[in-house]
Amino acid sequence: MVGTDIIEVARIENLIKEKGDKFLNKIYTQKEIDYCESKGPNKYQHYAGRFAAKEAITKAIGNQPPSLKNIQITNDDNGAPIVDIIPDPVFLGPSLYISISHVKKYAVAFAYIEPLVHN
Repeated sequence: MVGTDIIEVARIENLIKEKGDKFLNKIYTQKEIDYCESKGPNKYQHYAGRFAAKEAITKAIGNQPPSLKNIQITNDDNGAPIVDIIPDPVFLGPSLYISISHVKKYAVAFAYIEPLVHN
């Protein structure tokens, strides 16, 4: 199963500036907020990238995906994104792969979930 999403960075920036913590706390975990805020003037690109990733994941999951707040995107020691589904981090386990890219105006994400193999 696959999912992809692209979003304008300015759209997320405007939502954060207009709605503030109400928007942030509805979509992002505290770990994600801390990470994005640590990026200084580029923080909106990182917020947008995580938003696109969450949307891509919900598209890949399909029927009854978790809420965006229950999808947490962090990074491993090499900077690669890692996905946890909260409160059940083993929901998809190691079979979920995500890629996030962003530039000044756009953020894009791609999610791939390996199908379960039945013997």
